Amino acid sequence: MKMINIQAAKTHLSRIVERAAAGEEIILAKAGKPLVKIIPYVVARKPRVGGQLKGNIHETSDAWEPDTALETEMTQTSLYPTDSDQPAQRVAEDPK
Repeated sequence: MKMINIQAAKTHLSRIVERAAAGEEIILAKAGKPLVKIIPYVVARKPRVGGQLKGNIHETSDAWEPDTALETEMTQTSLYPTDSDQPAQRVAEDPK
């Protein structure tokens, strides 16, 4: 950030505005004391609006019922199967 005295800013206003528009932040001061900051103008984005999927998402009558088969798979099976007839699963590894 560059500090410029108000008197100098009056003389070089167009240059200061160009620099600020390019992204530089400039402080205007009076008698060496900062008063205001000149920053580039940013166009405000439109606010986000929800509801685009309204009417397209449906839940079944049993959507919130417990799934005992899934619960059993997640809690009672081994992370590393030891059965030789059951193929080992490779996750997130490069195929060889």
